[in-house]
Amino acid sequence: MNNKIVLFTLLLCALTIKAQDDKEKKTVKPIPKPKSFITSHQGVFGGKTINYTATAEETFLTNKEGDSIATFWSVSYTKNPEGDVTKRPVTFVFNGGPGSASMWLHMGFFGPKVVMVDSDAKQDDGAAPYNLGKNEHGLLDLTDLVFIDPVGTGYSRLVGKGKGKDFYGLKEDVDSFAQFIRKWVTEKERWFSPKYLAGESYGTTRAAYLGKALEGSGQNMALNGMILISQALDYAGSTSVHHNMTSYITYLPSMAATAWYHKKAGVGKALVDFVEECRQFTYDTYTPALYKGNLLSKTEKDAIADKLAYFTGLDKKYILHSNLRILMGRFQKKLLEDEGLAVGRLDGRFMGDEVDKVSERPHLGDPASYQISSAYTAALNHYFASELKVKMDRPYITSGGGSSWRWRTVPDGQYWEPMPVNTAPHLGETMRRNPAMKVMVASGYYDLITPFFDAEYTFARNGIATKRVEMTYYEAGHMMYTHQPDLIKLSMDIRAFLTK
Repeated sequence: MNNKIVLFTLLLCALTIKAQDDKEKKTVKPIPKPKSFITSHQGVFGGKTINYTATAEETFLTNKEGDSIATFWSVSYTKNPEGDVTKRPVTFVFNGGPGSASMWLHMGFFGPKVVMVDSDAKQDDGAAPYNLGKNEHGLLDLTDLVFIDPVGTGYSRLVGKGKGKDFYGLKEDVDSFAQFIRKWVTEKERWFSPKYLAGESYGTTRAAYLGKALEGSGQNMALNGMILISQALDYAGSTSVHHNMTSYITYLPSMAATAWYHKKAGVGKALVDFVEECRQFTYDTYTPALYKGNLLSKTEKDAIADKLAYFTGLDKKYILHSNLRILMGRFQKKLLEDEGLAVGRLDGRFMGDEVDKVSERPHLGDPASYQISSAYTAALNHYFASELKVKMDRPYITSGGGSSWRWRTVPDGQYWEPMPVNTAPHLGETMRRNPAMKVMVASGYYDLITPFFDAEYTFARNGIATKRVEMTYYEAGHMMYTHQPDLIKLSMDIRAFLTK
């Protein structure tokens, strides 16, 4: 009897183990051979003819046990012949989201070819065909370029035992980028090359943290600089929600700039002068008034409302009803309410014709996004197939993997008080440890998602070495390069930054 029980128990255990093994096999994704597409090209950049190699490829990332868990898709442009690598910088380029592919910076500014959309933000991109042209303002005469797509975007994906939780989080994302950059630098023998990061939006959040991560893991890699386009290091200043005192302050000058653009405020004044006037009002008057709150007298409150109406172009009564606190979504609808239009969030120059004219916030989406995204997506797919000869068995995902993002900055089990993300202190620490590192911050006056005044507010604090920070401004929005004059200006500013 006992022998039968023992045999039954062993059989049961064997079946259980087999079931677990079968389940694990089902969850383990296949590990295909990495694909690589290498082509040779020639182009004119900065007035110089440059021969270069384009390498579009997959790179395996591994876990601590050495198992392949994901592939990163990247497109590298390297000068040919390579020459002295100690004098040839390499710049790693990525967008934000989180969960955005590098398509925007690739096809909008840094790449050898760029897609042309309406520079004045008056017309939608419509349907194909689109205008893809040579980017003579590109930077390949000065630096090699590596465009990186995080897992869940582009052609980057999970393989083997990889899981979303390994990548879809602030720290996890940074660790994966650090691993990729070290692999790329090692495989291409570029440890002695000057190294830069160029990120946009959440890509700047990543870059500030990534600079610190690259110093660790027993493989200290020091950076020469960062190019932060539409910075978003401290989310308190770029999150327009009720009771977030910081955001009322940081967004006001951008509202003033956008109202000026649409001729609702500051008529007859230069943009820079009007913005400076609003900047001083925000520092000297508006901020103390917000902190005074209900202690303001009726006379003081009335005077503040007058000035807010003057700067934003909104009705004074509406401002008083808003308790002197204007949320960005409401501003987008209210500014051109008499025309039935909502202004864009990524770029206040754009305007959307909303079906519901009286909704509190734009309900069709952001016109600054949907009026250009089809052109960018089509241009990238066309360019990859026709010029880089990329042949993949799956679609290029422009946005994905960010819906369940993990913002926690410490391991499970450690105390963590949820608060707005802020990677600026990491940047401050890295700059103190690396006195050779410099930073360029590019901000658009009409950016209503990561306001330019927030950049000033962030970089004036957090232990950042401000003497090594260069602030630049553009008369466009979040993606200032969609405005042709600013594409040229941004190129000139980065050139000066790289060659100083």
